[in-house]
Parts: sequence; C-alpha cells; structure tokens
Amino acid sequence: QSLVSSSKWLQRYGLKRNKLSLSQILSQIGFQHRKDYVTTLGKPVASRYADGLFPQYKRAQDGSVYNLTAKKELILHFVDCLIGAIELYKQRMEWLTSESRQIFGVIQEQCIVIVLDFGTAAPTEFDLCRDALSMVLVEQVIQISRFNLIRAAQDLTKWQQKCTPVTEHAVKSAVRWLWKLEHMTAVSHSSSAEALLEAMADEAVSS
Repeated sequence: QSLVSSSKWLQRYGLKRNKLSLSQILSQIGFQHRKDYVTTLGKPVASRYADGLFPQYKRAQDGSVYNLTAKKELILHFVDCLIGAIELYKQRMEWLTSESRQIFGVIQEQCIVIVLDFGTAAPTEFDLCRDALSMVLVEQVIQISRFNLIRAAQDLTKWQQKCTPVTEHAVKSAVRWLWKLEHMTAVSHSSSAEALLEAMADEAVSS
C-alpha cells in the first residue's frame, strides 16, 4: 500500500519521464537488430551488416538483440540515473516500513473506520496496542477526510455515532477516548463481526 499509487510516485520523481526501464534505455543507446521476411528464401532473415560492428545485447525476456551505439558518456549518464532511482526506491521502502506504516501499512482511503479488537490482550499488550493506534491516528488519519473508531466488545463502543471530519481537535479527542478505554479480558466470540457490521453500516465509509 502507499499514499500514492506506484505510477504516480514514479511520475512524481521523474522515473517514467527519464525513461529508465530496460526497453527505454536500450532504445536510447542503440537500435534493435531486425529480422525481415525474405520471399525467395521463404523465411525471416536477420540483417548481418551490424555483426562485428557494434557490441550487442540480447534480452533474456524475448530474445531480441540490440546493437549498442552509444558513447561511454551516455552509458555513464544512465548509470548515474539508475543509481539515483535505486536510492529513491530505498528511501520509499524505508518510509513505507517506518513508524505506524510498519504496523498498519499506508491508509489510502479518505473515509475509514478503525475497528479495535483487543481480544484477550494482557494489560501491557493492551497499552502497546493503544500506543500503536495513537501513532496511526496522529501520523496518518490526520491526513484523510473522515474517520471513526469502534471497539469490539460485549457492549460495542463507538467514539462517534458516524464518521467525523478529520481535524486536529478530532484526532486529539479520539486519542483521549482511546486511552480512556478500560482493559477487558472477556470478549464474546461474535463481537468482532458485530463491530465490522456496525462499521459497514455507515454508507460513507470506504474502508
């Protein structure tokens, strides 16, 4: 998951515009070694004039052969571009696997309900869960449009009756509500399903 789709992220950092796929690079540093159908022979025949004139690269995917004509400077330019692209991907992966995103992934939807099912978590685990949930509220929910929290329990509890517009005040209120929840050890087997059904009953909810 991501805040923007992979294609939008590639466009944002110019990776598509800079044409850094293997096919795009090959088309800029050489030309494809072609075959054409020869009527007198009755079969496709590859041109042979380039044999020995150019270094050649054969693509493993489809067996196509490219004659490489680029000078060393252009090759080194693409090396620099690829190293830069790799660094951007590394930064992206570090961001995607940091903080609340490491636990929850990246929230893409604009109207969500978070269903809290603590099960039979021990008090220390209960607090760890609330720490993680507080983190996702402050880091990610603050960036979307509407949200709500529902706790799965014997007596289902909701932060708000319906999804509420996201504001700094609303997020702080949700965090306070979260930390006022009491630790419970006994949870009914159907409480999670009931909480999910309650979440989906709000027609505005997309996730």
